[in-house]
Amino acid sequence: MSHEPTPARDLAPQFVLPLVVRIERGAPPARTDALETAARAVLVLLGDSRAVGDGEWAAAVRDWQDARIRKVVRRARGAEWRRAEALPGITVTGKAAEVRVFPPVPLDGWPKELAKLQVSGTDLDDPEPPMGADPAAPVLWLNPDLDMSAGKAMAQAGHGAQLAWWALSDEERTAWREAGFQLAVRTADPARWEELTTSGLPVVRDAGFTEIAPGSCTVVADHPALR
Repeated sequence: MSHEPTPARDLAPQFVLPLVVRIERGAPPARTDALETAARAVLVLLGDSRAVGDGEWAAAVRDWQDARIRKVVRRARGAEWRRAEALPGITVTGKAAEVRVFPPVPLDGWPKELAKLQVSGTDLDDPEPPMGADPAAPVLWLNPDLDMSAGKAMAQAGHGAQLAWWALSDEERTAWREAGFQLAVRTADPARWEELTTSGLPVVRDAGFTEIAPGSCTVVADHPALR
């Protein structure tokens, strides 16, 4: 009986990118706003001077990118959010959403302030359907056939943004950063989903650790420079 060799990225120490979304009891953010803010938070971290070269977060970011690109979204409110804000990281704000992204940590080495936070309970809704996406702007298209919690969808949108970032030239990355990492997250029209997944654009295939089957296509990253 033959065994496939274990991929090198699975043998490497496993790191995770923590994202914390602020969900106050009386004023949760809209779902699409939270998804877009999480995707932008990942890009802000990747584009930060501390995450590249000899920056203070660069070694952790390299270790994380050498293994499986895991992201975990947790929720916080009140004092929990204030404790999370005191840790090294970057808070990114959307229309009303606030997401704090932290440098990657070992899978079993979360700071205690973040380890206590809940993963579940990130069920958010859009009060009204989001407007159509600007065709001239980057769009992260979600698989219309998958039912993901908001936390899971935030992580997947972050993966999609990261794949787009990797596929761009330095010049294109700079232009995106200078535009404030403008992007939209939308659910694809079911009739168009197969066309998107076979278009040559970056596709996120989920490792299947939570919620959905391994290998599921979750997001297509549609950046104008990659069309």
